Amino acid sequence: MRIRSARRSDLRLLQDIERAAGEPFRTLGMHSVADDDPPPLDLLESYRRAGRCWVATDPLSATGDRPLGYVIADPVDGALHIEQISVDPVAARRGIGRTLIDRLAALAPGQGLTALTLTTFSDVPWNAPYYARIGFRVLHDRELTEGLRTIRGEEAQHGLDRWPRVCMRRDLLPAQPSAPAPVPAPASVPGPAPESASVAVSGAP
Repeated sequence: MRIRSARRSDLRLLQDIERAAGEPFRTLGMHSVADDDPPPLDLLESYRRAGRCWVATDPLSATGDRPLGYVIADPVDGALHIEQISVDPVAARRGIGRTLIDRLAALAPGQGLTALTLTTFSDVPWNAPYYARIGFRVLHDRELTEGLRTIRGEEAQHGLDRWPRVCMRRDLLPAQPSAPAPVPAPASVPGPAPESASVAVSGAP
């Protein structure tokens, strides 16, 4: 599996992935979620231009470099917030979502961000229970930051609170500073030792 930055030519494909990823919600009676429009092209383009839109591809498969999943994210209150992550159902159970999230977890500390956050449906099997298995925990209301409260408010206005939703967080290890390159010792010029000098030999008493 390859994770790369999204290209402009990918964006309509990401909309197709979003539509396909919504269909399983129908089996739970969540028809309005399934019918929700995908992110508009101008929004996806803004994420792409900001360097915050990544896609997963499988170059060794028949799909080649065609995106099979994608993620977009924003820095929110010191964490990298996963705004949307979706995988084409035809590529489900191949670890694509986990691989996308692991890429974010690797990138975030280098930007001074200490965690990943997201909002999701608590009772949908491929939502909160899945994220709990890969290291996220549900945040209590008192733990919500101002930014997360704003996001939850916007979701409620969009009608998503018809079903229980939660905020989740995965703490990350801080970025490790790279070791400084060793300074090479100055080159020595061989020459005869003065007669009065003693020559040290390793291991000699």
